[in-house]
Amino acid sequence: MSYNTFGRVFRFTTWGESHGPALGAVVDGCPPGIALAEADIQPWLDRRRPGQSRFTTQRREPDQVRILSGVFEGRTTGTPISLMIENVDQRSKDYSDVALAYRPGHADYAYDAKYGFRDYRGGGRSSARETAARVAAGAVARLVVPQVRVRAWVEAIGGDAIDPATFDGAAIGANPFFCPDPAAAARWEEKVDAARKAGSSLGAVVVCEATGVPAGWGAPLYAKLDSELAAACMSINAVKGVEIGDGFAAAALSGEQNADAMRPGADGPAFLANHAGGIAGGIATGQPIRVRVAFKPTSSILTPVATVTREGDATEIATKGRHDPCVGIRGVPVVEAMVALVLADQALLHRAQCG
Repeated sequence: MSYNTFGRVFRFTTWGESHGPALGAVVDGCPPGIALAEADIQPWLDRRRPGQSRFTTQRREPDQVRILSGVFEGRTTGTPISLMIENVDQRSKDYSDVALAYRPGHADYAYDAKYGFRDYRGGGRSSARETAARVAAGAVARLVVPQVRVRAWVEAIGGDAIDPATFDGAAIGANPFFCPDPAAAARWEEKVDAARKAGSSLGAVVVCEATGVPAGWGAPLYAKLDSELAAACMSINAVKGVEIGDGFAAAALSGEQNADAMRPGADGPAFLANHAGGIAGGIATGQPIRVRVAFKPTSSILTPVATVTREGDATEIATKGRHDPCVGIRGVPVVEAMVALVLADQALLHRAQCG
């Protein structure tokens, strides 16, 4: 059984392959009466769109979204919203070698092991191209929770991290790395260029923060806000780790160090720290939700790597074509979308139970 749907009340299903004629998403459970047009979705897709700098894949896709259903006279009807994005710049011939041998680190072998058959053109469903549909669905989710602001940025590339002391939110949209530290962005230009020219790739860490989430969203056990966020972010192509709040670093703290101490505030407790990342016992505390996401280096690289053919013979493979030297860069709008989708779902779940 393969699952292509995520969410409980606010659900979305993605469809399509990297080199098929189109891909898209069907959003179900969206409340009726919300103003929605293609112009509300397109700016978010434009942030993820490939070919905008030399630091991303040079595949040229306009990623123009079309709303096919679920909207009438500019408002959602409460019925499924179908979103479509055409593929216009495929080069399937670049994957002739991938048809014969597996790319180490990619899903090629795993897909063959599961299905006995795979779409080798760009990886089919395992391609990061699928995430365009998630970003489109995430744009709809943002409209369901307009009181929430979701913002992500790149914290590190290839192990080189920003300086938190020089964090500048205004800089995130002013460079091709979604980087809040201009000095780090300048270093990353050389770092990513070097990897690209060497036919290699780099990993990255993306941080996402959601503010305006009220205390109470979430659930104590099987729909925990943090477990839903972790599942959503781990489902993104190339993600290998997710932390909420201090994450693994919390294991090195004492109880008093890790405690988010409280004092009386005007509208409930005033927290003196946020080690928990805005979530306690699976339920939002009202503090900023903070998620860190680790992206592995892109598996499709020009550097030859030892592998095997589908018949089991030893060989080497160097992947041709156009690929991101650091897939985590364009992962920023994807992480934002997945966080927004979870929060929209949790908002509706909370309203259903608690009014």
